[in-house]
Amino acid sequence: MASLQGQFLIASPKLVDPNFARSVVLMVQHGEEGALGLVVNRPLETSVEEICEKVLETPCSTEGVLYQGGPCEGPLMVVHTHENRSDIEVKPGVHFSTERESIEWLLQYNEAPIKYFVGYSGWAAGQLETEMEGGSWLTVAATDEQIFRGEQELWSKLLAAATLGKWIDPERIPDDPSLN
Repeated sequence: MASLQGQFLIASPKLVDPNFARSVVLMVQHGEEGALGLVVNRPLETSVEEICEKVLETPCSTEGVLYQGGPCEGPLMVVHTHENRSDIEVKPGVHFSTERESIEWLLQYNEAPIKYFVGYSGWAAGQLETEMEGGSWLTVAATDEQIFRGEQELWSKLLAAATLGKWIDPERIPDDPSLN
């Protein structure tokens, strides 16, 4: 299977795992060793400022929502647009960082689109491919706007684009296709 890095995984309606039901996952890495992604449509009630002060033990004035990236525990993770602070280029112009120094810089100086995550979504070698063969996931190309905007209807819009988009221009699909 070709790498899904930089694409979205959209949970199919038949995926019942509560960790991923109605989720949209940005694929950060995908290869023979496995895959890592971040759920971009699960905002938490905790702010970036609150977690920054707890985890980094430093004052922080960054506003924004923290996202639940998935069920696996991990460090604070950031998706951003600063090439010079990148651990991985997810797709052209979109970068991923977990390094403390980079995150502290982004918290202090960033003015560009950014998303902060706790937890991540991980798959062992071959696991994601098996789930996709079973119909649990659909894929669509990720756009910068969809990655960073975080709208509530992202899952339903991308699901419609992934399924109905084969026959209809996705721009013409209403938010609720049953109203068509």
